[in-house]
Order: sequence, then structure tokens, then C-alpha cells
Amino acid sequence: MSDYPDYDVVILGHGPAGLQAALHSARKKVSVLILGRQSESSLFKAHIENYFSLFSMTGEQMLKAGREQVERFGVKISEENVLSIENDNGFYALRTENGKRIKCRAIVFATGSKRNKLGVPGEKTLLGKGVSYCVDCDGHFFKGKKVCVVGDGSAAADSALTMQHIAETVHLITNGLEIGESLKNELEKSSVVIHTPAKLKQIEGAEEVTGVVLSDGTSLAVEGVFIELGAKGTLELALPLGISLDDEMQYIRTNKKQETNLPGIFAAGDITGRPWQLAKAVGEGCIAGVEAADYAKSFHSPQ
Repeated sequence: MSDYPDYDVVILGHGPAGLQAALHSARKKVSVLILGRQSESSLFKAHIENYFSLFSMTGEQMLKAGREQVERFGVKISEENVLSIENDNGFYALRTENGKRIKCRAIVFATGSKRNKLGVPGEKTLLGKGVSYCVDCDGHFFKGKKVCVVGDGSAAADSALTMQHIAETVHLITNGLEIGESLKNELEKSSVVIHTPAKLKQIEGAEEVTGVVLSDGTSLAVEGVFIELGAKGTLELALPLGISLDDEMQYIRTNKKQETNLPGIFAAGDITGRPWQLAKAVGEGCIAGVEAADYAKSFHSPQ
């Protein structure tokens, strides 16, 4: 790759924290890219009644207005998810679900924090006994075993592709994949057994996972179940980089400047912990955006 970044700042997340960060970074005259699907923001289906000066507004309306606002300041937006991030000689290199490799100086994590659960029998009782929400964290425990991955998005597809190099057999249970063409083509050429349209009905086992039952009655003998709903979350993207998390491994630790323990990486919004409120997300996004832009600008050559 070249000695120059594709963007000064990349924002991961299309919600209020991400949009506010993008707005403040762009106002400081740096190049900014937002990655992520707006519909995946927890604000998208919410109704807003407790935000300063707004009596009533839907989250979808607010996000749409926010997108239009940042685009006026030159922010680029790509509604695709990030699959991995690597440190690349002073830059950060991001790989997206559409096969793009993007290099930047600074990153703002604004991806939210909640892990979606299926709510099926066996999911809670067998957590840690074969049920996992993170292939990148727990995949190596299932070397040579039969596993299934559940989900419709990029996280599920990428996790299934990862597990084909570890497990004996990988089943992907999806009700219909919503992923980029590059990732879809890679999946079709793989050894992953795809069950679609299909839903997971039950996870079986007493002391550990022994199998799963699908909504059409099909039974699969597996020893591991990876529930990967939506996009890559905090653990999958942050841990490989060495970003410091809280004691429960759920949230990214930051200081008052929204800085993480790694230079050039910032975080804002729900991903930094409670309270999960719009006002907090916007405030932290503002700080993260300013600080990320200043960090990126420190590398600019004097005019």
C-alpha cells in the first residue's frame, strides 16, 4: 500500500455517536469515511422524547437528517461492514465485506455494544459450554469438531469462513444472507454447508452442546454453536488489535478525550459503557471526532 492513507479518519458505526464524530472531524478539514449500515443502529427503530429541544422524533428521522448533514461537509459513507482491522506501519488497514482494503490514520469505534441473542432454548444454559458469540475469541477451542454458525449478516458469513479452517464441518444457518458480493462469492466457493432459509429452533445438550434443531425439524449433530448476528462487534474487532476492554470484556476503555490505549484509536457511544443514552453518544462522538481529526492532522505536511 502507499505511504498515504485513503482517509484521515474512518468512523465505524452509522448511529448518533458515529455521525457526530464524523461531523466534527470533517469540520476540521480532514477526509472522513463512515462504514456501517444505518439500519443496524439501535437508534434506528427508537422514538426520541428525552433529548434536549426535541419533543418527539423517530430515530430513523434523526439518523437520516444526520446523514444529510455530514454529507454536506464532505463525509463519505459506505454502507458496508468491517471484517478486520490491522496495524500497518503507522496506519490502520481495514478489510470490508466487499473486499475493499482501506488505510487510515485514525479510527473512531462507534459500533454500539449490545449483542443480539436468539432467545432459543439452550442458548443461555449452554453459554460457555459450546455456545459462543465470538468466533475470533473461541473458535480455536473447536479444532476438528463439528460446529454451526447462526446469522444473516457479514459477521456470520466471515465467521463461517474462518471456522472452515479450524473445524471438521461448518454449518451456516441463515434465513437469508444480507452481505456484499465479494463475501458471498467467497462463501459459495467454500466448504461451508449453508442451510437457507432456515432458523435455529433449539440448542441441545445437558453439560455441553450436542446438537441443534432447525425450524423445519432438521437435526444437526454439532459441538459448537456460534451466534453471530449483524456486524462484527467489539470483541471481534478490538481484541486482535490489543484495544483495552473493561473487566467484563464488553466495553472499550477510554479517557476523557475518548482515546483508547492505542494511538489513533478512539471510541464513543454505547461501546464505552452506560448510560446507553442518545445525549451521551452525541457528546462522546463530538469529542472523539475532534480528537481523531487532530491526531490525523498531526501527520499532515506543513503547507
